[in-house]
Amino acid sequence: MKKSLLALGVLGAFAGAANAQSSVTLYGIVDAGLTYVTNDSGHRKFLQSDGNMQGSRWGLKGTEDLGGGLKAIFVLENGFSVSNGSSGQGGRQFGHEAYVGLSSNTAGTITMGRQQASVTDFVGPFASANQWGTGYSSHVDENDILGGSLRINNSVKYTTADYAGFSASAMYGFSNQTGDDFEGVHPLSETFGFRNNRAWSVGLGYTNGPLSLGAGYMYMNKPNSVSNSGLNKTAGGAISGETSHPLILSNPTDKAETYALGGSYDFGRSAVGLIYSRSAYNYMPEAVMAFSNYEDIELNGKYMLSPSLQLGASYTYTWHKLSMKSHPRTEKSRYHQFNLGLDYFLSKRTDMYLVGMYQKSIGDCFAEVYNLGPADVKDQIGVTAGIRHKF
Repeated sequence: MKKSLLALGVLGAFAGAANAQSSVTLYGIVDAGLTYVTNDSGHRKFLQSDGNMQGSRWGLKGTEDLGGGLKAIFVLENGFSVSNGSSGQGGRQFGHEAYVGLSSNTAGTITMGRQQASVTDFVGPFASANQWGTGYSSHVDENDILGGSLRINNSVKYTTADYAGFSASAMYGFSNQTGDDFEGVHPLSETFGFRNNRAWSVGLGYTNGPLSLGAGYMYMNKPNSVSNSGLNKTAGGAISGETSHPLILSNPTDKAETYALGGSYDFGRSAVGLIYSRSAYNYMPEAVMAFSNYEDIELNGKYMLSPSLQLGASYTYTWHKLSMKSHPRTEKSRYHQFNLGLDYFLSKRTDMYLVGMYQKSIGDCFAEVYNLGPADVKDQIGVTAGIRHKF
């Protein structure tokens, strides 16, 4: 009897150790508030809004220790609206992210599924929109995807381990299309159909104490399409119709490219950041637009007024050139946007925020703070206040 009890005790100890080597965590963010806009298509607007500071979501993430420093990992993340309880990202169950892979402390991480682009991973964190400024602080039309409005389906991503502060990433999103759409283009593309609605991105980062730097590139070939003739709102390609990215969703896009550089320096109670990005969108023959080019420069900073109160400020200059097929000339516009925000931390998991945005447009286009609706004048002001809880 004593031997049996001892054996059961040993088995129980091993079972406990095995359970300790794997884990699944439930987590999430709930974010809601009120927003005021001075001009949306000529009218003032006051609304209940959600996902201002961060998109509301819940998710599951897990790890399993496979030994030798190797782990299996997964993330399943659902985006939703607090305002009406509906699912985000076109009603997808796990539209925010969904991937599985292997991770090693020395060899890096490889994942497959629906993921953020490498340029968003490495340069996005320097943007005020991803810190304290809410999504309304994103660059005009979120043209450089640094605010995280775009996710890549059917993607494989590899991220290196940290080597003396350096890390890098490469991602490829498969089109998953047949070769019928590419007859006469290339023998390989006819066989595998890998050109239409594909995407790829690379990123590079460096961290040394208070200094952080990042760079990235993104390329998309005919996003949202199954052929050269138009849009496809299904999930067949790397970019599908549920995306909230306005430049891709509203126009049949032939190809799009983004280059981005960013950096920040942390002084302790304060930090400053700088971003430069350049994006170009070339549209298909049936689109109203021919091409659209953007250049953005953002300077931002934040300062802890007290252990629980943070002040943030940023300025973004955007240069935009747009070619319309119905006009013989190219339209050019410049945008100046100023953002100012306060973030008060009630606890480690709950905070309240107040953020104001002012945009001034110069040239051929009217003002349009991201996600606040288009104005019919050259100035637009938005104010948003809300509460965010993390669990």
